[in-house]
Amino acid sequence: MCPFINNQTAQPMALLNTSDALQRTILATVPDAMIVIDEAGTILLFSDAASRMFGYDAGEAIGQNVRGLMPNPDRDRHDDYMRHYMETGEAHVIGIGRVTNARRRDGSTFPIELAVGEVLGEHGRLFTGFIRDLTEMQRAERRLADLQAELSHISRVSAMGSLANALAHELNQPLTAISSYAEGARTLLGEDGMPPEENIAMVREALADASEQALRAGQIVRRLREFISRGESERRVERLRRLVTEAAALALTGTGPSGIDFEIRLDPAVDKVLVDRIQIQQVLLNLIRNAVEAMQRSPRQILEVRSRPGTRGMVEVTVSDSGPGLAPEVAAVLFQPFNTSKEKGMGLGLSISRTIVEAHGGRIWAEPSEFGGTAFHFTLEFAAEITEEPQDG
Repeated sequence: MCPFINNQTAQPMALLNTSDALQRTILATVPDAMIVIDEAGTILLFSDAASRMFGYDAGEAIGQNVRGLMPNPDRDRHDDYMRHYMETGEAHVIGIGRVTNARRRDGSTFPIELAVGEVLGEHGRLFTGFIRDLTEMQRAERRLADLQAELSHISRVSAMGSLANALAHELNQPLTAISSYAEGARTLLGEDGMPPEENIAMVREALADASEQALRAGQIVRRLREFISRGESERRVERLRRLVTEAAALALTGTGPSGIDFEIRLDPAVDKVLVDRIQIQQVLLNLIRNAVEAMQRSPRQILEVRSRPGTRGMVEVTVSDSGPGLAPEVAAVLFQPFNTSKEKGMGLGLSISRTIVEAHGGRIWAEPSEFGGTAFHFTLEFAAEITEEPQDG
């Protein structure tokens, strides 16, 4: 049953000053539903898109009150809305537009975007409504929301996996060092548990070093946790020589007998840097370890750590080796995670190093070294004053 309320409007189409051909063209081609009503709410024009949207033929809709296309409460209030606007000029929809609901012929409702314009003609005011069905848009938004939620979940899982891999990678060095020191102490103790007197001092030193590396492992976990939660690092003024010598000692622990020609050439004029000690030592450790592993099959093994003044108040640190260098395909993805040329590597060391260096306001890059291998360069902020007691390594 048609919900429209009949109006005794003779020849409503005569109110529109347009040719029949132009009118038919407009009504057939306008993409959104278009409805024209008069001051009383009587439908004068009903486009083809409106017919498809609402389920009424134009002949059925024209001459009826537009409130028949509305669900309650708008349906019962429409005449009051029109009367209030005509008396006060205060618009709720006209010239403003809004998202609301509409009612199809079968009684079902659906979301729409309604824009209404007004024109004053010789027969009084006419109102043109353009209506867009938002059903598909809302479905698309729900699908997008579901997809975003799924991607967010995947992202969290991926981040947790990356963090686990990062922790495994970063903790491997201090844990390996602890194992080496403990094994050395056990060997020095002897099988009967009664070490020679001269070995006691070395046992104590090995146990002290193992304890230091255990504390270092805890610091790595704390620093990574703080770095992720705050995106910041705990920076202090440190001596670059101390950072390099300690990191080198740890990186070379457990490498066995080696013919590496290792040299540290640091410029004393730029020995003070503003850094998080643990994080920068991780960078140095990764780069030195990588250099040692790269040179395993090189006839001559040269490793050099050098510093020099950089630009814009920075210090440039370089770790160079005489290994085989970088293949072009490796160089292209060098600092991306999960890219590695090592059989048992996870490809996180250089990615983590880049994150740390960039968080310190520096940058890291690689190029061929003067020894035929690879030179990794990174920059740190130069500090003019020492804020704590100097400690020489």
